[in-house]
Amino acid sequence: MSRQRAAYKCSECGWETGKWVGRCGECQAWGSVAEAAAPTLRATASPVTRPAVPIGQVSVEDSTFRSSGVPELDRVLGGGLVPGAAILLAGEPGVGKSTLLLEVAAQTARVRTRTLYVTGEESASQVRLRADRTGGVHDELYLAAETDLGAVLSHIEQVRPTLLVIDSIQTIGASGIEGVPGGVTQVKEVAAALVRVAKTRNITTVIVGHVTKDGSIAGPRVLEHLVDVVLNFEGDRNSRFRMVRAMKNRFGPVDEVGCFDLSAGGITAITDPTGLFVEHHSQRVPGTCVAVTMEGRRPLLAEVQALVTPSPLERPRRTTSGIDSSRVAMILAVLQQHAQIRLHSHDVFASTVGGAKLTEPATDLAIAVALASATHGLAPPKGVVAMGEIGLAGELRRVRDLPQRLAEAARLGFEVAVVPRAAGMPEKDRHRDVDGMRVISESTVWDALCTLRVTRADRIPLPPLD
Repeated sequence: MSRQRAAYKCSECGWETGKWVGRCGECQAWGSVAEAAAPTLRATASPVTRPAVPIGQVSVEDSTFRSSGVPELDRVLGGGLVPGAAILLAGEPGVGKSTLLLEVAAQTARVRTRTLYVTGEESASQVRLRADRTGGVHDELYLAAETDLGAVLSHIEQVRPTLLVIDSIQTIGASGIEGVPGGVTQVKEVAAALVRVAKTRNITTVIVGHVTKDGSIAGPRVLEHLVDVVLNFEGDRNSRFRMVRAMKNRFGPVDEVGCFDLSAGGITAITDPTGLFVEHHSQRVPGTCVAVTMEGRRPLLAEVQALVTPSPLERPRRTTSGIDSSRVAMILAVLQQHAQIRLHSHDVFASTVGGAKLTEPATDLAIAVALASATHGLAPPKGVVAMGEIGLAGELRRVRDLPQRLAEAARLGFEVAVVPRAAGMPEKDRHRDVDGMRVISESTVWDALCTLRVTRADRIPLPPLD
């Protein structure tokens, strides 16, 4: 008879500990650890399912990439769908997860590959209406509305699909397992069963997961360990632009993003999203500057806009959209200390165009140029991009992947780029041409502002750019 030992388990994530604690050591939730009886079993040897062989004799033909029919998703996955892979797609409600996966299922069925789409959140007729609207009705696409794990496994036995889509795992429950669907125990058991079927039958399985209020994937953290790929679907409700970002990928890189356009007619891939974040002005406008940021391995150009006005308030406002507010506050402090731009009595507004989100430090210089230009009412030269991280001492620090950023800016027709100056760079190399674009290297933010003529300085070290 197995011996029972007292253990304590977190009701939020399933974390176990030998003694009671007030705060979970895994998910950091307070008051979620309660006593639970767990059996202690002695492991014994059992028959093997397949003998071990030298790694060189293992065939890789069954694990080759197969296109999903959506190029941007293939880009994130590292080449496409892998047979037997378990993929978790998470995102906020209404961001377009079901629309994207229905498009993937339809594209897979279009090439005569049997696909099974299991929905637990909608009825079959509701999914059919969406498929009619997006052109996703095909004979090889099978649809089932189920919320019981046993019924889902029966459908898999009958249909024998190559691609399986589960929408979503929080709605599927297993009979005989304690808890309600979506609970920690239920999610663990359902995910383990689906992954086991995917591996044994070589079925590519895509599972939709919900997210919590803070944007993390709902359910136990073991869910992310069970699957092979974790994708995060991001987007703003006020914008049609969507991005898929890989958080974990056993078959490819984790620094790639895919760009999509979500509309009433479905979801389409965007191979060149730069134009969505850059406003084309007919003339020079103060308070604007174009930054080059890296989303994964892809350089994207985004326009930063700033507005500076005198404030009647005792504590002036600092409002940002698409830019980290703490980053803007640091740049304002550097501008006041090292560029004589004092904005302690002014309201400052900074935002991006098209709903882009800039989190990379390489966009610091573009933000500083936009703020300085808005303060003095001096427009930067037309066709200029700025990139560089700003230090607290006012210096410009080098950024990664600078050649790729410059090549993308030159491809889009920009003529001048201001970048950080490398240590030990000779004076004669400060100005050089790269892909037909003039590249100017500066060592401090003050020199960069003077070069672009967006600050009222007594000395202008360089000849006019325009």
